[in-house]
Amino acid sequence: MSAVGRFLDGLARRDIHAAMEPVADDVSLTVYPFAVRDEGTGALRAVLDDLLTTFPDLRVTTKRLIVTGDVVTAEIKLDGTQAADYAGAVNQAKHVDLDQAWRFAVGGDQITEVHVYWCRQQLLRRLGVKRFDQVAMV
Repeated sequence: MSAVGRFLDGLARRDIHAAMEPVADDVSLTVYPFAVRDEGTGALRAVLDDLLTTFPDLRVTTKRLIVTGDVVTAEIKLDGTQAADYAGAVNQAKHVDLDQAWRFAVGGDQITEVHVYWCRQQLLRRLGVKRFDQVAMV
């Protein structure tokens, strides 16, 4: 199984340790909706921990994998119920389903880069946030 396949399988099983196994120690991470740019497994692990903590019933479905040389783009759907503050939105216990694209660069049998894309406004709308300029307002 490819490094990306092992990562996505671990994430789908909510097993962060298994998801992180094929990730290079110096992985480069960019999460565009959050303006996160960082390096190292700690940054990626923090993103995954936050996701699984916020959505304890999270389901991850891989819709399609597109392989172009050493780059793999995964179209995935995240589906779960919010149980903690996330993305600046206070916990509203709302169900969210969100289409995302994760782009992975692979070197050898390790993931060396991860780029995560989705529409942040769509996420906030699905969580029931009415004002995008002050999303943490209660």
